Amino acid sequence: MGDEKPDFTNVKTYPFAERENLVTVDMFGRVPDDPAALLPFYESLPDVLAARDLRKLAAAITSARDRSRGIILSPGGHVAKVGVTPYLGALLEKGFITHVACNGAFLIHDYELGRFGATSEDVAATLPDGRFGLCEETGAALNEFAVKAAADGVSVAQLAGEDIAANGTHPDASLLARAAAADVPVTVHVCLGADVIHQHPVCNGAAWGASTMADFRALCEAVKTLNDGGVFVNVGSAVVMPEVFVKALNLVRNVAPPVDGFTTANLDFIQHYRPRQNVLSRPVSGGDGIAVTGHHEIMIPLLACLVLAGAG
Repeated sequence: MGDEKPDFTNVKTYPFAERENLVTVDMFGRVPDDPAALLPFYESLPDVLAARDLRKLAAAITSARDRSRGIILSPGGHVAKVGVTPYLGALLEKGFITHVACNGAFLIHDYELGRFGATSEDVAATLPDGRFGLCEETGAALNEFAVKAAADGVSVAQLAGEDIAANGTHPDASLLARAAAADVPVTVHVCLGADVIHQHPVCNGAAWGASTMADFRALCEAVKTLNDGGVFVNVGSAVVMPEVFVKALNLVRNVAPPVDGFTTANLDFIQHYRPRQNVLSRPVSGGDGIAVTGHHEIMIPLLACLVLAGAG
């Protein structure tokens, strides 16, 4: 066998305009003008199982805001692609989300939607010839933000949100942009090699490591605010964010206890092992772990409208 290593500086990228996208902003949902108009529907639901859990989670979120406790939303990449940003943005702007902690996939899809109005390439069509994930503009921008974030001590998400606000075609479709405008912190927690932007020739692993480590410590500060009535909601991350959360919680309890008496929830269409253990079961002491099973494009609007209507 030869000793030659592949030259990744020769990786070829291509313009966003040449990519076919499966999701566009015209598919997005819309928050009702009067969410309270849905109250008769919620009141008609049985007081059992998932319907009871949905109400319990809405009540916990409402109570946390009223008591100035932390409400941390932790979305995975799929959440950005199913048209629910208007609902999450409304919750954030009304104080029902105080911190967003996302993985790299959410960063990528949210950025593309806000910057270009579309995302989610056809992987089956681009993987055979090695074009998957190699859109020039996305990789160049986010990798540049990682270098700047590591150098200046700011968040990649903040830089991305500001760029979308300044140059994006659809800033309202981006939770990053709306969080930046509302001064709500967003932290990004990447797994190197897991995201398409790590394939790009300009990717700087050291910068991503430094920015992710800084964001992990910022998340630890946010976790402190969960004590005595806060809420942590994992949405659509089966591995990375549950693992990050349980480590952040453990670290805070090690150096600055207590962090107890809060509510956790996992929203997904399958209840995976790690969210069950690291979000719903192991962390909760004197609080509740709530599993809400269903498709994000249905359950998130239902929960958001319930909270916005004040039914919680």
